[in-house]
Amino acid sequence: MSRTVSRRSVLATTAAAATVAAVGPLATATTAYAAPPTLPNGTSKDKVLVVGIDGLRHDVIAAANAPHLKGMMANGTYGTSLLYANPMAATSSGPGWSTISTGVWPDKHGVKDNSFAGKNYTRYPGFLARLAQVRPELSTYAAVDWKPLDAQGTVTAGADAKLVLDGDRDGYTGHDATIAADTESILRHQNPDVVFAYLGQVDIVGHNLGAAHAQYRAAIDTVDGYLGRFLAAIKARPSYATERWTVIVATDHGHTNAGGHGGSSIEERRTFVLAQGPGIAAGATPGDTRLVDVAATVFKQLGIVPDPAWGLDGKPIQERSTDPFEALYPSLAGRADETGIPAGVLGWTHTAPSGWSVINSAMGTGGVAEWRGWAFATDEFWSRTQRDQSRELNVRARGIFAVADSDEWDDKASSGRFDSTLVTPAYAVGGKSSVTLDFTTLYRPEGSQSARVLASWNGGTPTVVRTYTTEVISQPQSLNLAVPAGATNVSFRFHYTGSNNWYWVIDGVKISTS
Repeated sequence: MSRTVSRRSVLATTAAAATVAAVGPLATATTAYAAPPTLPNGTSKDKVLVVGIDGLRHDVIAAANAPHLKGMMANGTYGTSLLYANPMAATSSGPGWSTISTGVWPDKHGVKDNSFAGKNYTRYPGFLARLAQVRPELSTYAAVDWKPLDAQGTVTAGADAKLVLDGDRDGYTGHDATIAADTESILRHQNPDVVFAYLGQVDIVGHNLGAAHAQYRAAIDTVDGYLGRFLAAIKARPSYATERWTVIVATDHGHTNAGGHGGSSIEERRTFVLAQGPGIAAGATPGDTRLVDVAATVFKQLGIVPDPAWGLDGKPIQERSTDPFEALYPSLAGRADETGIPAGVLGWTHTAPSGWSVINSAMGTGGVAEWRGWAFATDEFWSRTQRDQSRELNVRARGIFAVADSDEWDDKASSGRFDSTLVTPAYAVGGKSSVTLDFTTLYRPEGSQSARVLASWNGGTPTVVRTYTTEVISQPQSLNLAVPAGATNVSFRFHYTGSNNWYWVIDGVKISTS
């Protein structure tokens, strides 16, 4: 959580002080909140538990014991991804938990930092608030110890019962334990349908000591123990055999090795969604999962089909992207000229998907090998090339995407201009009145740079159907074209030129006819 000043004022700056500070609140919290709230009796056999662990950097889990997290990875689907960064939003808790709860990115929910200024929960409510609207008969519960998640309406809005503690004031160690005890009791002895349990102490240790410290791994093990208690409580339910439980674990942001977040480093941007339950594949590690997928997964597991008017950016974790670029994982390579990217990161290729091609006949010579013409890359690889140039804002691309980056290409000696065309296969349109090209794009323009979409009917001369002249920050695009008389097929081209300018990203390409 990159918290407010009040949070940091109550934090100790050493592990010893943090431990001492947490002892008193434990007794207070346990005494004051000994009895969990009573929920309405649940009505659904489909049930969901969401466990939110603040500031848990997923690449550190392997070094911890964490048997229950690792067990869920083996029994469920585990998708890691990277967050946005400024200017879209900081890698802090307000935007992170808003993204998890609402299922949309910060450019929709409006939360850019921990001030929550600009929040738009009326248009994009959290999933518990949405459930209260569409399935009010469900029994729902939320427990948090970072108070803004309740005060701002981020998570607890819509819950039938809630537990709200003040970790900033009292310390998170004791309050996390109280949340764990109450959640375990409710799961074991009551009949909830949807539960959200938030745990904050891992983030505190990250702030105090850093993600590379042994105490950070110990904090992961502590919260893993709570997760184990939740899983055991579910299995101990008398009605467990007739119920269909889904368990989802997610985090809002990562941490630097030294401690802290809010910035644009890879470590601060690390997030994950881990889920097990009916219809969710065991042992899967998809590359197309995003943090917005938590809410969509909750709805899917409850049998709720989201209204398109909700504007969700997420999809259920078990649903794979059908984008043609997703077939390129076996072709991904490690760095060539991009020496600042770790050697073990496999994330780019010039191999086009089957039926696609790249025309570089007008392309200049030399330049950075990875970006000579249209390339296909992952967020993990491409956004590492240079921080704070808005590559972090490619949030609606998933998995592998196509990118033309004249800025990075020109970082090595070159001559001529960047001039490259990405060509789709030919799609049948015979007998159809119109064809629609849908895709997602991130376009950052500068100077003499150009970006054009062209259509070629029956293999004829391509004609321009869209020109981009202004910035587009990772938004869906839809071009609907009338099919000319006699046309039996169409192919599309994405033509980009530049000279040490910026870049153009294309993803999620889909062709449909009517």
